[in-house]
Amino acid sequence: MNLLGFTVALGLLAGIRAQINVLRPPCDSPEAEDAALAAQDYLNAQHNHGYKYAWNRIEDIKINTMPDGNHTFVLELDLLETDCHVLDPTPVANCTVRPKRLTAVEGDCDVVLKRVSGVFTVTAFKCKTEESTEDLCLGCPTLLPLNHTGGLDFVQASLTALNNLNENVTYTVLEVGRMSSTVVSGGAMYRAEYVVIEANCINDTCVPLNDSMAARGICIAEGQQNATVDCKMFSTLMPLMDANSTAAAEPAFPPVVATHKHGVRHHKLTAFHNPLLSTLLSAESVEVVSVVSNLTDIAPGSLSASDASDSAEMPITLQKRDLSAAIVEEVGQAGPMSPVPVCPGRVRFF
Repeated sequence: MNLLGFTVALGLLAGIRAQINVLRPPCDSPEAEDAALAAQDYLNAQHNHGYKYAWNRIEDIKINTMPDGNHTFVLELDLLETDCHVLDPTPVANCTVRPKRLTAVEGDCDVVLKRVSGVFTVTAFKCKTEESTEDLCLGCPTLLPLNHTGGLDFVQASLTALNNLNENVTYTVLEVGRMSSTVVSGGAMYRAEYVVIEANCINDTCVPLNDSMAARGICIAEGQQNATVDCKMFSTLMPLMDANSTAAAEPAFPPVVATHKHGVRHHKLTAFHNPLLSTLLSAESVEVVSVVSNLTDIAPGSLSASDASDSAEMPITLQKRDLSAAIVEEVGQAGPMSPVPVCPGRVRFF
């Protein structure tokens, strides 16, 4: 009797597997680009420091179609850093991707999304972030570490110049976004981008206002000993000092970001979006944390083990296991594969 029941259960499972179909649409198809946009927006929403990223190319895509009509998308996505800080409410579509000569920063992400009733939900992602070292020119600005002493001294000097021009408001640095230098006659020419916030100052000590309505914006300072500073405030998207600046998008006041410094030259994409899950993620592990409660929703080979950053949405069931083995175990011979996909897709920027 037990053997009969086990046989029936296997037959039912085999029937479910036979209904799972793995599709490989072109990487430039409308549904692939819709998924890429959803992934881009989600990744930027989890990114707490530095700048927004725009997707540059879809490297690969798989779609699992389920018997209930819901789909699971698995994307390999390349992204590029823009000049819009994460606190800037400007939509990514209106942001400028940084050119290679200014040291482009690239993100390489694997993203799993579910599409239910036409709505995408990200269930997992892994990203690595690195500088593009191709086509760097002689005489181009050199990106500096975010804790570079000379660069930070220049930031402080330009902040002092900014505060001297504003009688009613005093600002302090919330975050340094980028620093670079160029060798010119007379020494190094610095360029720094940093976020400022309205501060409460007593003598020479300034503390950021703990107020959601505190003014904040991004400043770009350039020069040697004497800095020129242009700032744009996020609350109104109107320039603080540069009357020639333009702004777009609907005002949306961003959350406060803590000041921090790194020994690295750029801000990396967030490794995971839920800090409660951080103890489950190992930076040295080549395994992937399974963040989908039903592994039959994931296509074979959906996530690679090239990085160590993963993400999940709550509520979820967490199991640390070799995802490739889990996929083989759960999905098996899922369904017929479509012909060789037209991938990777087009390059949108460079």
